[in-house]
Amino acid sequence: MSSNGLINLPGFSLKKYELNHTFFNARLIATLHLLKSSLLVSISGAFRIYIAYLLIQTQCITSNCIAGALIIYAVYTLDRAMDAEEDAVNRAELKGASNKMALLISLICFIIGAFILTTNGLMIIAFLPLVTGYLYTKGLTLGKFKLRLKGSMGIKNTVVGLTWGAFIAWIAGASAANMLPTLLVFLFFGTKLFVNSAIYDFRDVKGDFMAGIRTLPVSLGEKRTRILLLCMHLISHSTLLFFLLKGTIGFEPVILFYSLLAGIVTIRNFTRPVEVESKDRQKKRLFLVDGESSSIIGLRAISGFVL
Repeated sequence: MSSNGLINLPGFSLKKYELNHTFFNARLIATLHLLKSSLLVSISGAFRIYIAYLLIQTQCITSNCIAGALIIYAVYTLDRAMDAEEDAVNRAELKGASNKMALLISLICFIIGAFILTTNGLMIIAFLPLVTGYLYTKGLTLGKFKLRLKGSMGIKNTVVGLTWGAFIAWIAGASAANMLPTLLVFLFFGTKLFVNSAIYDFRDVKGDFMAGIRTLPVSLGEKRTRILLLCMHLISHSTLLFFLLKGTIGFEPVILFYSLLAGIVTIRNFTRPVEVESKDRQKKRLFLVDGESSSIIGLRAISGFVL
């Protein structure tokens, strides 16, 4: 026994044990951060699919909403786990996370989600986000030609909008007799998700610039990007309002006006990058962007109860 009361065992080093234990704890914490980083956006995705059902006026299939959330979680977690160069700056809390664990969880979630959608006759749309997610994260190399969506000005935002807009509208509108409401919902969510992805680019300006990622704020500048996003937001909501009044889509004024207001506030307040984002600012951004759809459903339920 040593003088400090600890037992000395052959091959055992207290210092080495402490270092390994500290490393293990740090790796576990980073992995948990990685696994939970896409949780809110996946829940938001489930509510967006539900909102799409309401706007298209088709019977909501709850299992499809859950499957959509699982696939969204899988694709976004996969992107986080691929160790993008800019993430070393933008998401330092994920440094050292177990990518293998994240990849395993992503695979399990995707398989479950794809199985549910395939059972409901939606196999093709189940794989669309995975394919575009891979092109977004890793790119495609054919000889000297290399396509990587993440490094192209505006292309990344367009692909995000088109992919998830199609994913949401296709799931909700698969059984619709009239394709116009489905097309309108596709354009609505496609524009909204384009805008949201660009807003998140403002948070990552420093890392994107250092990594050579040509996002809209990096390429166009803050002011021009802000004007572009505001115009897109107003046009998409004005279009939806026109068809709402015509009766082409479901009469859901709470959805439309809360989305309009939340988007304007978000564009106004979160298109100005800060050196270090405070916890309070981060919570407000998450509430307005990723929490928008759940807030809409809550307000709709309250208004329906009151009226």
